[in-house]
Amino acid sequence: MAMMDEGSGIRDDLVAMRRYARSLTRDEQDADDVVQDAIVRAIERQETFQPDRDRRRWLLAIVHNVFFSAKRREASEARRNSRFAETLVDRLEPGQEEHARLVQIARQFAALPEHHRAVLHLTAIEGFSYQQAAETLGVPVGTVMSRLARARAALREREQGQQGATGLRLIGGSDD
Repeated sequence: MAMMDEGSGIRDDLVAMRRYARSLTRDEQDADDVVQDAIVRAIERQETFQPDRDRRRWLLAIVHNVFFSAKRREASEARRNSRFAETLVDRLEPGQEEHARLVQIARQFAALPEHHRAVLHLTAIEGFSYQQAAETLGVPVGTVMSRLARARAALREREQGQQGATGLRLIGGSDD
């Protein structure tokens, strides 16, 4: 009977963890990711749990720490992306409007996921063929093509979101 009570207590703790994670993330899938990371962290650090302490509060503190650690990482990455974008246009001296536009494009490029940014850079900036990019990255040509299409689509989507109906034309044209 004690085992059933313990199992019920763990289920209740998991429900509380998911509920708290959902309130932090405001997204069910992100909340599940936070809870999963928190469970892994709790298992890895189970020796730090003090038996006289409330287990649910300990687990919710871990959920809290996992969520805010991820937020700090995201903010740090955003700062790095912004600095990177600025370095892409620092050496150019176009007019003010052109400079602002180049900064905007550079920021959108920097905000792409690393694997999309790498493929787009190799093909659009360095002029690599799909095959050369695939060899450089150690992935199949189809993966290069897929990532490139996704990178272009993401840039177009961001552009349309910022400027309404005007589209961003990238090397290689439409993916339709």
